[in-house]
Amino acid sequence: MAIPERWLGARRARQVQRAIRNGKITLFCLFITVLVLRGTIGAGKFGTPEQDFNEIREHILPRRISLPHRALVEASSETKSKISEAEEEDKPSDPNVPYSLGPKISDWDEQRAKWLAAHPERPNFVSPGKPRVLLVTGSSPKPCENPVGDHYLLKSIKNKIDYCRLHAMDIFYNMALLDAEMAGFWAKLPLIRKLLLSHPDVEFLWWMDSDAMFTDMAFELPWERYKDHNLVMHGWNEMVYDQKNWIGLNTGSFLLRNSQWALDLLDAWAPMGPKGKIREDAGKLLTSFLKDRPAFEADDQSAMVYLLVTERQKWGEKVYLESAYYLHGYWGILVDRYEEMIEKYHPGLGDHRWPLVTHFVGCKPCGKFGDYAVERCLKQMDRAFNFGDNQILQMYGFSHKSLASRKVKRIRNETDRPLEVEDELGLLHPSFKAVKVSS
Repeated sequence: MAIPERWLGARRARQVQRAIRNGKITLFCLFITVLVLRGTIGAGKFGTPEQDFNEIREHILPRRISLPHRALVEASSETKSKISEAEEEDKPSDPNVPYSLGPKISDWDEQRAKWLAAHPERPNFVSPGKPRVLLVTGSSPKPCENPVGDHYLLKSIKNKIDYCRLHAMDIFYNMALLDAEMAGFWAKLPLIRKLLLSHPDVEFLWWMDSDAMFTDMAFELPWERYKDHNLVMHGWNEMVYDQKNWIGLNTGSFLLRNSQWALDLLDAWAPMGPKGKIREDAGKLLTSFLKDRPAFEADDQSAMVYLLVTERQKWGEKVYLESAYYLHGYWGILVDRYEEMIEKYHPGLGDHRWPLVTHFVGCKPCGKFGDYAVERCLKQMDRAFNFGDNQILQMYGFSHKSLASRKVKRIRNETDRPLEVEDELGLLHPSFKAVKVSS
């Protein structure tokens, strides 16, 4: 029986539709295969089925869907990071609970003397009249807010390492906040106490801020002058005791003898330091008591002036306020005179003619904001570093082309008798044949 023409037409139509549908599936599979092969071959490896599926989904799904997904993931990660940082920050201490740096110690001199007797290989004096000194400095554990600041911290520590190497001193660089309550100005106090107790062989601890640099590599401190003193700071008796001026001394660079007296001083110094209400209230007290002090929270320098003035009989006899040389030298009055110093004077003087330390108070190279323009501070810090670094490079026959330049030039020709040349220049020994300040 013949098949009706209309049935044949319907069957051909279904065959065409089936062919088209199969063709679409084939093309779709081919497209997926190309995407997967391109990704895996380009990466040099094949992924797991889950990885392949994720890659296919990433390519096939519209961009308007995938982009918000990634943004949410990134936002979630950022939020978690902020929460983590917030959780790390300790809450301010209870102002009703007296703050303490640690367990009270009353016999440290006896403990230390016993330890030194049991360890004769680690005397507290490296040579007659030369105490064992630990120079301590440090910086925040976080990267600098100003990206270039980390480079200047590197220059600063390099500068200090050079001085310590030349003068037979140890150095400790700290990047840990040992007590969250004593952040900021006060972070040095818990660190200093811990180091005094952990290094009984150290006679003096020398604290120096990260924004201070040695600019007289030859100067040796007049240690004999301090044989009867436990704390040495740059300052003036009249400004501290008579005028009660908050800048009558500077705590950015000071010496502290390892002793029971030092531990007692730290215990008396620290109570104004805990952050929060304690520090804020102490700041109001200091501003009302000290001359010309701006209104801000308590800082370690103002607290030291307050302590010396109000308890002079207890502490003053063992404190030496040094002004004969620059244990701390304010950069604003020094950096523009470096060329004049080079022309007229020489290393080893330590004072206004050739300062031992140039301290960049108010610059804050690691932060975004300071008391002075960032460009000016960084320019002058480069000059100070190069001024001190020249004294190191000259030992090896080089010098910076200028105080503003990182580039160096040769200032001494090579010779086949290098030791004789160095002996003639007096540079073979680390001491530089340092000039000492008369007592």
